[in-house]
Amino acid sequence: MKKILLITYVFTIITTLAAQDYPKAILPGDYPDPTVMREGEDYYMTHSPFYYAPGFLIWHSRDLINWEPICRAMPEYEGSAMAPDLLKYKGKYYIYYPAAGTNWVIWATDIKGPWSKPVDLKVSGIDPGHITDENGNRYLYVNEGEVIQLTEDGLATIGEKKQVYDGWKYPEQWETECMCLESPKLNYHNGYYYLTSAQGGTAGPATSHMVVAARSKSILGPWENSPYNPIVHTYSSTDNWWSKGHGTLIDDVNGNWWIIYHAYAKGYHTLGRSTLIEPIEWTSDGWYRTKSTAKPIKVSQKIKHGLQLSDDFDRPQLGLQWTFWQEYAPASLNFINQTLMVKAKGNTPANARLLLTTVEDKNYETQVTVNVGVGNVAGLVLFYNEKAYSGITSDGKKFTIYRDAENKFEVPNKIGKKFIAKIQNQGNRIRIQVSKEGTEWITLVENLNVSSLHHNNYKGFYALRIGLLSAGKGGADFSRFRYRNAIPQEKDMSAYLMVCHKDETHGLYMAVSHDGYTFTALNDGKPVMAGDTIAYQKGIRDPHIYRGPDGAFYLAMTDLHVFAKRDGYRETEWERDGKVYGWGNNRGLVLMKSWDLINWKRTNIRFDQMSAAMSEIGCAWAPEVTYDEHKGKLMIYFTMRFKNEANKLYYVYVNDDFDTIETLPQILFEYPNEKVSAIDGDITKVGDKYHLFYVAHDGPAGIKHAVSDRANGNFEFDPRWYDYEPKACEAPNVWKRIGEDKWVLMYDVYSVNPHNFAFIETSDFVNFKNLGRFNEGVMKTTNFTAPKHGAIIQITTSEAEKLENYWEQVKNYTLY
Repeated sequence: MKKILLITYVFTIITTLAAQDYPKAILPGDYPDPTVMREGEDYYMTHSPFYYAPGFLIWHSRDLINWEPICRAMPEYEGSAMAPDLLKYKGKYYIYYPAAGTNWVIWATDIKGPWSKPVDLKVSGIDPGHITDENGNRYLYVNEGEVIQLTEDGLATIGEKKQVYDGWKYPEQWETECMCLESPKLNYHNGYYYLTSAQGGTAGPATSHMVVAARSKSILGPWENSPYNPIVHTYSSTDNWWSKGHGTLIDDVNGNWWIIYHAYAKGYHTLGRSTLIEPIEWTSDGWYRTKSTAKPIKVSQKIKHGLQLSDDFDRPQLGLQWTFWQEYAPASLNFINQTLMVKAKGNTPANARLLLTTVEDKNYETQVTVNVGVGNVAGLVLFYNEKAYSGITSDGKKFTIYRDAENKFEVPNKIGKKFIAKIQNQGNRIRIQVSKEGTEWITLVENLNVSSLHHNNYKGFYALRIGLLSAGKGGADFSRFRYRNAIPQEKDMSAYLMVCHKDETHGLYMAVSHDGYTFTALNDGKPVMAGDTIAYQKGIRDPHIYRGPDGAFYLAMTDLHVFAKRDGYRETEWERDGKVYGWGNNRGLVLMKSWDLINWKRTNIRFDQMSAAMSEIGCAWAPEVTYDEHKGKLMIYFTMRFKNEANKLYYVYVNDDFDTIETLPQILFEYPNEKVSAIDGDITKVGDKYHLFYVAHDGPAGIKHAVSDRANGNFEFDPRWYDYEPKACEAPNVWKRIGEDKWVLMYDVYSVNPHNFAFIETSDFVNFKNLGRFNEGVMKTTNFTAPKHGAIIQITTSEAEKLENYWEQVKNYTLY
């Protein structure tokens, strides 16, 4: 037993030392303007608090990846505090920061406090950066390349500011907000002072922000710009992170260097700016630049990472996850019997008393039990600022639902003064519900778009935070505040959803199974989407559905009608000459995204319009979606050929909104015999391996298998045939049985009449058990036959019930 434990321990250490890819988000959510310092083996970091008080949440780490919150340093301050610099000098910790038109400093002898009251340095500028020269003289840099000397204690200035650095001139055609030279952070290394600055503006276009570097032998310059500028920058809106900038350099205990900076998650300005990290390498000519891989810092014990947001209010003071908005009013709070009592202020969300907490997920759910006091109005909101918010309040008699700050509506409150309010935010689309006991929920509004509630529209550099609100008179009680990432995991699953098409209609069909064996078609066996309403060719084929890492559903289909002439949609058999472009030639896909399987956003893609190189595309068939973890992007892979050559499998990357192809097609897999077509790829990740099942036309069409350690290629050819069919088959799709280490490989036996699906099952992807075809073995259908080219995913009980109820209502409505 001891041997086994020892082997396990060694393996754990080895895996933690493996090289990892960067950048990494170490604090997702609203943690902008990071400043980091090292003290021996300990690292400390803080960020801009703006109007959130108490300010300057300080984090502690031993490996720069895992961070624990330890204190809030500053209860009260003037104005909006931002862009601090955290450091230790001669036994004292300092935080320099700008607010209310001047720069301030607070200090402490213990990082956990108590911290001093703010000291006004009486110097203008923003984003202070502290540095000490070789003689112990202290200086403070601010924006616009200006610097001023500090007194020995660092609590006052000497002389006047002077401008010593002009910044780096970036190309004129770059799309930015402004020059905005700011965020000076300074380090001394190998005989040089290095000045790390930000330029380009911190928001606006995706490509606005950047980190630039300069060096000097003197702390006062002259400064020489780095030939490697910009050190960090978002070059394209296809990047996963927008407006990357405001960097701080830090060395670790092993002598390696890192840069920590902020950025917006692509398309999610509402979350604010996350804190990211990348490794740094020093060049032979004495400069630094980022690199893509590095070994993590070895630690004997990892820190429990992150900030716990859920709260039972069982402490006698406010937890570190909470802040007030534009005030610090601890006297307005009482903690009794796991209940937070909040005295009221104001009369609307714009001026009410608010307790706010930062969210970090694109798909989350939050709820709280509210008990409204006499004359009080209380609720749960998502709050950006006084002009941008959404949520629910109640006075006990009615619920007021705020779509935004300008639009609201009211409904009767039949629950009473005590109720549970819940907000589900799925990719900036929110659902607001209320309940008496938390068992049955009343939906008051859903699919409410809050994506516009961010800095680019309302300024301020804040984030859309969860808020507990108390307004009017008296006070409100809050209990059992809950927050969770709402992306379903396998433990949440209880049903299966199948999508497929039929030759008769070229429409999309859906079927649900609650046991993974018997499937019942929705909409009484009729299409749930008509192909002639969503496709250029007036028909769809080969549907595939995938649940993305954000929890949303991604549906990809071939835009093709093989009987369009028969059905009167065109005058020719194919769009183009079949002798030149082959059977079933088409040029596009239909892409759809949904959060609930009912409301879908559609985009039609034409590959021939992407590039001149794609003008002679012969087909684009059988698209499927997966997530490339290495790239951090959704990947569509599909069958494609040019003119009438052999088919191969290609892939492209697509944005999270599923409406823009970001790259030109690249080969994913081709058959060893270049004259043989490989089509209908299906990728399943199990452990650290990607299993590709595909159709080989090396004789009668059948299913083959290839394995890789990455999603986008390097699949190793296996000559074995995996299907059990004596006749031709296609369209492999692998799905996992809920709660079991069993995977089912489903494929379309198109060579029989009527068409049918066949199934085989495995636990190791080597040995397979034949389950037979639909209605010829253990797999059954109840109200449909002849499905074509299907795919199956797991869904939750609520998703299945909502989907079934919706289509039952549609059927009943149609009957009347």
